[in-house]
Amino acid sequence: MTNVIKGLHHVTSMAADANVNNSFFTKTLGLRRVKKTVNFDAPEVYHLYYGDENGTPGSVMTYFPFGRMPKGQRGNGEVGITEFAVPQGALGYWKKRLIAQGVSGLAESSFLGESRLEFDGPDGDSFALVEADLAGRTPWTGAGIAADNGILGFHGARVRLRDAAATGELLSFMGYQKDESDGNITRYRVEGGNAADTIDLEKLPDAPVARQGAGSVHHIAFSVEDRAAQAEIRKALMDTGYQVTPVIDRDYFYAIYFRTPGGVLFEIATNEPGFDRDEDTAHLGEALKLPTRYEPYRKQIEQILPDIAA
Repeated sequence: MTNVIKGLHHVTSMAADANVNNSFFTKTLGLRRVKKTVNFDAPEVYHLYYGDENGTPGSVMTYFPFGRMPKGQRGNGEVGITEFAVPQGALGYWKKRLIAQGVSGLAESSFLGESRLEFDGPDGDSFALVEADLAGRTPWTGAGIAADNGILGFHGARVRLRDAAATGELLSFMGYQKDESDGNITRYRVEGGNAADTIDLEKLPDAPVARQGAGSVHHIAFSVEDRAAQAEIRKALMDTGYQVTPVIDRDYFYAIYFRTPGGVLFEIATNEPGFDRDEDTAHLGEALKLPTRYEPYRKQIEQILPDIAA
């Protein structure tokens, strides 16, 4: 497999309330809402995107707030922890900030020499802040967060599996290299990517199977530069026996999807065309943007969707 994967592109999860979700990511974590649109398959549900100034691939957390959705059950076959990178020395600031904001589940730890602070999202989502080098990234400074503490983008993700061997082989096929292990967790890293370059596989043979709901990751997306690179990896995956969807135009990127041996839904997303294709960078995420096929129904959709604070 040629090295076309550039690290993570985005992570998409589910939530119970759009306003609670928006407030947590824009005010508590200080990320920028870079797009306010709707679910392609359920236009009565928002699709909210949060990231850095431009929604750079490798920085974007996205959500489907389904409304009154029951919480998911943690377990095997899911992305268990989504990890954000912060500058070296920033965890002390974040611990104080998250305590002041009433965030639950705070736990300090170290993994493979990296200091980390785990915490819960409003729907029981599992997150971690990991101290990392800037690696050419600019911290986002929303909600009064200074540049020496701001979130850089993703660090990576931790996937929980009953048996990690087959998914490890898949990651190797996708260009990831097996790195170090600590206990039941093995790290895979892709070289020459966008700094959101790690995937940790956590083997939990006795854990229950995850059940999706609010707070669950719906899918995790990997970044490729363009549609040519996407076509290359799609062919390679299909030649290996994976069932891969046709290319789907998601307005801000092109996507293909396939299910991993451990049950996690993977996506390969292009870096093109980007979130500024229909909004000026200075005003990303302000207006409701609809897929073309839903534009004739804008009035009805706007009446259904709840208002979201800026």
